[in-house]
Amino acid sequence: MSIHISAKKGEIAKVVLQPGDPLRAKYIAENFLENAKLVSQTRGIFYYTGTYKGKEITVGASGMGFPSIGIYSFELFTEYEVETIIRIGTCGGYSNDVKLFDLLNVENAASESTYAKFAWGFEDDILPHQGNIYHVINETAEQLGLKTRATNIHSSDIFYRKDPAIPEIATKYSCPAVEMEAFGLFANAKQLGKNAATILTVSDIIPTQEQISSDERERALKPMIELALESALKVI
Repeated sequence: MSIHISAKKGEIAKVVLQPGDPLRAKYIAENFLENAKLVSQTRGIFYYTGTYKGKEITVGASGMGFPSIGIYSFELFTEYEVETIIRIGTCGGYSNDVKLFDLLNVENAASESTYAKFAWGFEDDILPHQGNIYHVINETAEQLGLKTRATNIHSSDIFYRKDPAIPEIATKYSCPAVEMEAFGLFANAKQLGKNAATILTVSDIIPTQEQISSDERERALKPMIELALESALKVI
């Protein structure tokens, strides 16, 4: 077991779906996986391993922000020999250029964060998805009849900020929405030679304060979850 994940060696699959929220990981395991087993709950961060259409898959939470996903993805890649992580989460739109319920397949993550610089010496403020899983997701979406948008995303350290204007880096790289983890995941995968992708559902539009209601969340997130699972089957 690693420092922050208490699963034994062999209890984590080669492909991991990684939502931010532990309860979302629990929901996915209970509703989409067969024979799901809780293999780690250290610090209340749940990891389950089960099967989807006969293939072994793990789903477990990343927590919020680069420090958290940085720890969990690194330990998954290095201690449990995970080959592919698909982050599945929500994001906020910077304008009406995106709509509620839109599915985004992240091509590049741009950030002002120093995470990649001080962890791995990467000076770039924008990092691409890693490996072929991004392309697999695009192909799978087409086969499932799901409309996805390949896009850049702003990965931010900041949830609350004084200035309501769209951050300069989001404008620079034409990022229509913001989240908090993709850049850190891509940095770790780049350093370690692993596969990493991020699929996001637009859950709110920041300037208009539109948001998906609690009643709509299950319906809203189901296409993203199924897309990630079907894509995972192709890289196992």
